[in-house]
Amino acid sequence: MKGVQSKNYNVVIVGGGITGASLLYVLSRYTNIPRLVLIEKYNEIAHVNSHFNNNSQTLHFGDIETNYSLEKARRVKEAAEMLKRYLEQYARGAFRKGYKMVLAVGESEVAELERRYEEFLPLFPKLKKINREEIARLEPRVVKGRNQNEKILALFTEDGYAVNFKKLAESFIRESRSVEKEGKQIDIVLDTEVADIVKSDDGYRLETSREVFTTDAVVVAAGPHSLIFAHSLGYGKEFGILPVAGSFYLANNVLNGKVYTMQIKKLPFAAIHGDPDVDNPQETRFGPTAKVLPLLERHKYRTALDFLQTSVWNVRGVRSLMKIISDKTIFFYVLKNILYDLPIIGKRIFLKEAKKIVPLLEISELRYGRGIGGIRPQVVNTITKKLEMGEAKITGNRIIFNITPSPGASVSLKNAEQDALQVVSMLGAPFQFYEKRWCEDIGSSMVECRE
Repeated sequence: MKGVQSKNYNVVIVGGGITGASLLYVLSRYTNIPRLVLIEKYNEIAHVNSHFNNNSQTLHFGDIETNYSLEKARRVKEAAEMLKRYLEQYARGAFRKGYKMVLAVGESEVAELERRYEEFLPLFPKLKKINREEIARLEPRVVKGRNQNEKILALFTEDGYAVNFKKLAESFIRESRSVEKEGKQIDIVLDTEVADIVKSDDGYRLETSREVFTTDAVVVAAGPHSLIFAHSLGYGKEFGILPVAGSFYLANNVLNGKVYTMQIKKLPFAAIHGDPDVDNPQETRFGPTAKVLPLLERHKYRTALDFLQTSVWNVRGVRSLMKIISDKTIFFYVLKNILYDLPIIGKRIFLKEAKKIVPLLEISELRYGRGIGGIRPQVVNTITKKLEMGEAKITGNRIIFNITPSPGASVSLKNAEQDALQVVSMLGAPFQFYEKRWCEDIGSSMVECRE
């Protein structure tokens, strides 16, 4: 793109999903960095996995997510509390509050949930054990038709949040732009795809489909595409992407709140749950299913070529996948989830899983949620030949690549805080992070907030 005049910024953020939008918010309001730009390839904010159709719409705290250890739950709770404070102050139209529960079915699950309750109660003092009668009062269809001899137990809390993360991302953008009157330059560039990121002597040069940007530092928050940019600059060569697509089945007026089931051990994917849609509580969504697709974006078939660039199909990557899939639990989980999406029989197979939550659910009530569901970029470490559990982030010379925060959007503000501190450190004086203001507005576990 010779001859094209470049625009210069202190920081460029690539990607306008919840991760990129939250970072722009933190950098714009809680640092003295004057020139910021967010570049998004689509013509709207939060068009991909942060779109309300493409995720579970849940603010995760770690209380009913039974695959979390106590330590992980403690970290997730801190991050979710930060986001909750933001939602209630600045984005009340982006969420709906209601109750949630995790349901144990059968003696072994009930015993495990009893143990978990005792362990997690000090961290979540509002968590309650509820029996069959209390479950029936809240969720009649969870109990109706269930064998009376089948033991059930639930952990329940009224602090459940269903979040429209697209609206939340748009709120972050609005709040970011509000500081322009303070003399800052906060630009949002939509419908512009970054083609290449090139290291220069004093920063980076980003070539896009429309113009060129130069910058002192870059944060790439483009989901699985972040790994492609990382590879192009020599970072994260040991990582590949296994794209896992999540789909949902829909039913009308089945559940009143979120009902989770016990997590399958060894799997990083959510167990089947049912919850009312954030914008249409009369519609219950059951899912997500999880199947591997050779795409980096759901329903965007041109991203199959991008998938090939994530190195999972080199010799090391294939060996890693073979080792992962050879695990019996993972193999049968993958196979079952492939069957869920098959015409005619898929819905019948899924119905059996959904009946764990709603025993008398009829096949006529279920319909496949066409166009609903996104892609989770599950990171594969081709050296250890294992799935990387949790957050995937790569940090380089004045550049950060966010591939997937964990658990998703729930930790977006905490992730943004960490990235903002890192960016300020990368840029050095005279730039600083306004810790006192941040602690007063959002809260954090930083030492300065505890003193």
